Amino acid sequence: MTSKSLRRALGAGLAVSASMMLAVAVPSSAGPPVGGGVVDHVGRIADTAAGRAECGPGSSPETGLQGDIPAADRDSRRSTLGYNCNLTKVGGYSGRGGGITSAGFDHCVYVGSLFPGNIAGPAQGVQVLDVTDPANPILSETLTEPAMLAGTWETLKVNNPRKLLVGAGVPLLTGAGLLSVYDLSDCAHPRLLNPGPGTDPLQLLPITAHEGGFSPDGFTYWTSGVAPGLVNAVDLTDPSHPRVVWQGMPGLAMHGMGISDDGNRVYLSDNMGGLVVLDSSAVQRRDPNPQVPVLARMTWNDGWATQHSIPITYDGHHYLFTVDEAGSGGVKLIDVEDDTRPRIVNTVKLEINLPENLDSAIASSMGGGVFGYDAHYCSTDRPHNPTALACGWVTSGIRVFDIRDPFDVREIAYYNPPAQTGRNLELWNSPHAWASIAGIPLLAGPAVITALTEGKFDPAQALSARTGMVVGGDLSGDWCFSGPLWRGNQLWTSCADNTFLALDLDPAVYTPPADQRSTQGS
Repeated sequence: MTSKSLRRALGAGLAVSASMMLAVAVPSSAGPPVGGGVVDHVGRIADTAAGRAECGPGSSPETGLQGDIPAADRDSRRSTLGYNCNLTKVGGYSGRGGGITSAGFDHCVYVGSLFPGNIAGPAQGVQVLDVTDPANPILSETLTEPAMLAGTWETLKVNNPRKLLVGAGVPLLTGAGLLSVYDLSDCAHPRLLNPGPGTDPLQLLPITAHEGGFSPDGFTYWTSGVAPGLVNAVDLTDPSHPRVVWQGMPGLAMHGMGISDDGNRVYLSDNMGGLVVLDSSAVQRRDPNPQVPVLARMTWNDGWATQHSIPITYDGHHYLFTVDEAGSGGVKLIDVEDDTRPRIVNTVKLEINLPENLDSAIASSMGGGVFGYDAHYCSTDRPHNPTALACGWVTSGIRVFDIRDPFDVREIAYYNPPAQTGRNLELWNSPHAWASIAGIPLLAGPAVITALTEGKFDPAQALSARTGMVVGGDLSGDWCFSGPLWRGNQLWTSCADNTFLALDLDPAVYTPPADQRSTQGS
């Protein structure tokens, strides 16, 4: 069997395993589901894709299904040229990888760190990029507090009104105790505000972390751990002394979140595939011994590892865009006007996510590794009557949708960056490259480990010599996890292998509204 054939076979095993998990409706981890008719909604609307973008001059369109990097393109290295449609690269910062998610404020971007890779590279911790000139971003600072060195995963978030950056230490899936708070008055040179609790390893905060998010007023930072699903509310009234004001475990494995404008609702993602609505008003008021009851719990069976939610309104009516990280669940539009009975009312997917294209996804997904063609983090151009949604769609790259009518969504642009094939050993801060490096020697023989240590490692030879499942990938496509930041007609984002990218949206397909403001905390 050739190394390419082996990659295909192993990819099929991964994809089939994921599909088998999705074949069964997964119950929520605590209590019965709320919101009748959810399964009916999923069954009716989850089998269509958003309309394809019409690509203008200067585009280099995808060669197959919407969102796919075909196996032939991976094998021929066509994917190293990338794909774009109405979205072009202005500039970037290649660095050593883009971590998992990044954040931004004003003219600066904060590139997330990945443990242990980031501590082996030349720019340890969180990289601060000054993007005053998007064509030539520069590294202005690195943040090397323990939480930043330990890996920030999906905790690195910004609050605009208070000019705060927060990140928690997550060495692997779930971290504990470490949290750093920075003042962004000079965004290119963040200033640490809490040199004591949460930053000093001897003064750890009683929190777990994998994900995090601010209340819109910036006075509460919420964290969640994947396993166990402990959720924490950290008071930042005095950012130099963060303190935990509430903890609870609404489920066994909680993920990301979205928080209402008034701070009174937390829309918490359930890793099993679903949503938990928390009444956080007592925390928002700072009641003594606050209680945070569950108002609603809903599940679905066409996606799992639900990632986060974006609260938005259309003509005053409250909705969420809720993203599934795995299982081809795409992005769901959920009506939460009555947040005790949330309802799925639309779903945004790509052609490669549809059930009838499962064979195609299996045939090509191995090049992307464990993560395939799934949405991860999204942002809207404004929270009220948004006109566009931009998503990091992992191996499908950056996808942009017209959402002026949320019930008739169509794609208007995409940028899938050039695959960094062969650069595995250079990208120390890339979860994609790190997984491919770490996964191969774990199950390979001594010859592969020796080749790694001597700098003579050949991924193709290693793959053909192995008998176990590939944990990582061959970098024939990138992993774009981060939610793009809206800057007029530009999107600033990071991908695992390509690090930071500044992208221009064609004015023919998008005009920024006057009050554009990203809901991704930029």
